[in-house]
Amino acid sequence: MRKLSYFIATSIDGFIGAPDGDAQFFTQWVDEEYFDYLKAEYPETLPTQGRVPLGIDDLKNRHFDTVIQGRASYDLALQADCTSPYAHMRQYVVSRSLTRSPDPAVEIVSGDVAAKVRELKREGGLGIYLCGGANLAGQLVDEIDELVIKTYPTFLGSGMPLADAGFAVREFTLDSVKSFGNGVVVTTYSRKR
Repeated sequence: MRKLSYFIATSIDGFIGAPDGDAQFFTQWVDEEYFDYLKAEYPETLPTQGRVPLGIDDLKNRHFDTVIQGRASYDLALQADCTSPYAHMRQYVVSRSLTRSPDPAVEIVSGDVAAKVRELKREGGLGIYLCGGANLAGQLVDEIDELVIKTYPTFLGSGMPLADAGFAVREFTLDSVKSFGNGVVVTTYSRKR
């Protein structure tokens, strides 16, 4: 069975963005060493819009062949006139307000997103990349099989949490830790079953 992986950037105090969701400030930590790691290990998480100009559009997907993202994340692509931000994967956008997809390669999920994820998990193939904010992560928290947390060396004090989920103890097992000279740490956890 495929797994759902929450691949997410966060501050050292656990916020994935400013209170309004902006997370552009994290890009200051993407230096050559860290970018080389992302290209080698998680190339599919780099949006198509950036892959083409960088000449890395030929990189093969290693972990994911499907992406599910929230409306706010998808809106960032739309603001940049990109209707298919992950053209190298199957794309799902969770939204109650979008009634039609602006792109035939993007499917809108407006109903039970957890049921949709369970359906996708039963299919063959690579994993599912959860690319979204706190709200979507909160809706799917009990479906998340893996956390890949990119912790950036910055302290925000407040902002958008890692997941907007009610309190419950959910245990994970540490799989790996990779640190970089710029202070970024990538920690991978698997759900304890």
